[in-house]
Amino acid sequence: MTVHPTAIVEDGATLGADVTVGPYCVVGRNVTLGDGVEVISHAVVTGRTTIGPRTRIYPFASIGHQPQDLKYAGEPSTLSIGADCTIREHATINPGTAGGGMQTVVGDRCLIMIGSHVGHDCHVGNNVVLSNNAGLAGHCKVDDYAILSGHAGTVQFVHVGAHAFIGGMTKVEKDVIPYGMVNGNPGVLSGINLVGLKRRGFDREAIHQLRAAYRMIFASEGTLRERVEDASELFADEPLVQDLVRFISAAQGGLTLPDNAGTEE
Repeated sequence: MTVHPTAIVEDGATLGADVTVGPYCVVGRNVTLGDGVEVISHAVVTGRTTIGPRTRIYPFASIGHQPQDLKYAGEPSTLSIGADCTIREHATINPGTAGGGMQTVVGDRCLIMIGSHVGHDCHVGNNVVLSNNAGLAGHCKVDDYAILSGHAGTVQFVHVGAHAFIGGMTKVEKDVIPYGMVNGNPGVLSGINLVGLKRRGFDREAIHQLRAAYRMIFASEGTLRERVEDASELFADEPLVQDLVRFISAAQGGLTLPDNAGTEE
């Protein structure tokens, strides 16, 4: 363990093996830093915050400070960040609130780039990328491998599905299907994230079936519910399509749709 002489590690903080706390950092008394965590310099980790092994926190990041919620009344909410994450300069991640389950969770191997924000009560999966200045408002959920490009942002309670891609400067107002791509302000669904799926080694035939199901579900004929039911039956043995069907069926706050899709329930 290495703690720079200019750093402040408050009594009560728990530091694992091989932790490095660099110049002018502050680590609060209720913080737990896992083995191999590195807080490089000029960063603050505070609150009831747990950082997983080997995560690196860059200068001027603010981790675990009070939620940006006027209803927050000092409740002992928590923040948990997983293993092998990279949290870049000026990123901010806030703990939960009583109105949202009391916890914010960030999974493993996430890349939180410069100036990006994870709001209170968010649940972020594994291998998620928030590019420069991307922002998650409170109570959002982002599933594994999703990417938010630079300056993209979500409103509260949005759910972004696994492997989704949000384009730069996009405003996301409604849930985003897994494997989908969204662009614009307000954001509209613009297709399947083919490049991302190919890069991650998805089977070519599975991608082909997913594209066919996408065209069926977001056609203009019939109702959305009918089209989802038809896709579920026609592609009953296709796991990616069934992921899509389950997500749409469970959506509570509305879906981000293509411009030309039929919307009737």
